Amino acid sequence: MSESANLIDIKVPDIGDFDEVSVIEMLVKAGDTIKAEQSLITVESDKASMEIPSSAAGVVKEIKVKLGDKVKQGSVILTLEAAGAAAPVSEQKQAAAPAASAPAASKTVASAAAPAAASFSGSADLECDVLVLGAGPGGYSAAFRAADLGLKVVLVERYATLGGVCLNVGCIPSKALLHVAAVMDEVKHFEALGVSFTEPTVDLNKLRTHKEKVVGKLTGGLAAMAKMRKVTTVRGVGQFVGANHLQVAETAGAEGQEKTGKTQTIAFKNCIIAAGSQAVRLPFMPEDPRVVDSTGALALKEVPKRMLILGGGIIGLEMGTVYSTLGARLDVVEMLDGLMLGADRDLVKVWQKMNAPRFDNIMLKTKTVGAKATPAGIEVTFAAAEEGGTAPAPQTYDLVLQAVGRSPNGKKIAAEKAGVAVTDRGFIPVDIQMRTNVPHIFAIGDIVGQPMLAHKAVHEAHVAAEVIAGELQGNRELASAAFNARVIPSVAFTDPEIAWVGLTETEANAQGIKVKKGLFPWTASGRAIANGRDEGYTKLLFDDSPEAHGHGKILGGGIVGTHAGDMIGEIALAIEMGADAVDIGKTIHPHPTLGESIGMAAEIAHGSCTDVPPARK
Repeated sequence: MSESANLIDIKVPDIGDFDEVSVIEMLVKAGDTIKAEQSLITVESDKASMEIPSSAAGVVKEIKVKLGDKVKQGSVILTLEAAGAAAPVSEQKQAAAPAASAPAASKTVASAAAPAAASFSGSADLECDVLVLGAGPGGYSAAFRAADLGLKVVLVERYATLGGVCLNVGCIPSKALLHVAAVMDEVKHFEALGVSFTEPTVDLNKLRTHKEKVVGKLTGGLAAMAKMRKVTTVRGVGQFVGANHLQVAETAGAEGQEKTGKTQTIAFKNCIIAAGSQAVRLPFMPEDPRVVDSTGALALKEVPKRMLILGGGIIGLEMGTVYSTLGARLDVVEMLDGLMLGADRDLVKVWQKMNAPRFDNIMLKTKTVGAKATPAGIEVTFAAAEEGGTAPAPQTYDLVLQAVGRSPNGKKIAAEKAGVAVTDRGFIPVDIQMRTNVPHIFAIGDIVGQPMLAHKAVHEAHVAAEVIAGELQGNRELASAAFNARVIPSVAFTDPEIAWVGLTETEANAQGIKVKKGLFPWTASGRAIANGRDEGYTKLLFDDSPEAHGHGKILGGGIVGTHAGDMIGEIALAIEMGADAVDIGKTIHPHPTLGESIGMAAEIAHGSCTDVPPARK
């Protein structure tokens, strides 16, 4: 922030490991009177989105950014005429870990004012050491870990089964369908290998049954494990009524929305909020069964002829893969200038080349501005996302999938009655131990900030449970637990898969970080060639700064190709352990496997690989 007379430049604060992000929403305009900590813009990178708040109060004199702009730490958002001589407040708090210890672990969440907790004087129906609100991957992991550490745990969930969005209507069922799609697509290529099949027929009822069996097996397993651990599960919608009490309104039905009228109150010593997020719905989209979010798309009621995907992120493209394989023609519309932003463009280029036949139109730098339901379908109107751009004519679709992001549920749990601070957009700020501003209440998962990924939530869950157990039991080692992951991997389960972790090449170039790249093409992989899938490659990035003296540690890596998601964990481990190219290259990988491409990429960076032509001198 810089000042001239009474004018202040409000700048983008430290946003962790994300060097450049795109402006996707303007929340104020010139002439507005704003408060300190009021949200100014929303920015996004891949799945991640966050609000940038003002560090001072005053009147907006001039907006310095526009929709679609790329901004980074230090970019000026607007000029503010300061209100009086008030000092600026703290610009940001970390959502999951301070940038110094975990720059890529999470994105920042704006701080929020702490409300006064409500006073509750009623009686409780249940009492526990730890109450966990929400039974998604983070919630059930927190409950199970706390129970394993000897605590009395109550787990509150509004739906009929444990597992949350991820297990019931997200990650798991989508992968069940993606596996079917991958096999169907693979079979099409076998004729060139001398193996012919007749055209497949699809029984949607059986396919849905398969998906539901997969989900049922896992949810049933969770229920059994909860019972084994003596975790008490309570079904219903939970809202705080005080700093140590939660009221649960019982729910019924598969959708978890119908309330029975019964309530009970739970008293807790400690609480872990794991209430998750929900899909964003565009306000102008009509209420029509032909307009769905990811949950509706997974219901797989029928296969449309024409399908529009709103948003070029991972979720939409994964579901588009399923519907395309089953027979749908796809269009995708994205406000920004590329699909799957967050991954390096060279990785995405391999996917896009292979998947081009699925799409009739890929509409970049384009926004959706209107839609109406007609007998023929959903008629969607578009506009250019940038001034001076062109937009396609209105199009009619049999199915429209809204995949424009998710919003946290922090505003839906009456957190203010517990004294818990929540931002304007529904995030709950926490410290490195996942503790909110109320010392005995913790929060984890989507509700604390980006990235909204199940595997991040599970690790946060373990931290929160261990801190609570340590404090209740006087165990200093447990009480000192902290979420300090250096990196969190991302995976697009498309075909081919794209996976990346740590520093990307795009980020390295933008930040001026000198890296040595080891890129192993799968055209030199015996296993990839034997599989008929040699379009991919494995890329590793090592520190090549003068201080590294040619022995720089690994900073990041990416893989595009089949089973990329299964292999990215090795690169994440290498970063966490501070491995260099020699460490990875001299680790003997089994042959012939796709995984040995990681060792080969390290050898290329080191200059010792004998499976590719020698480097030019």
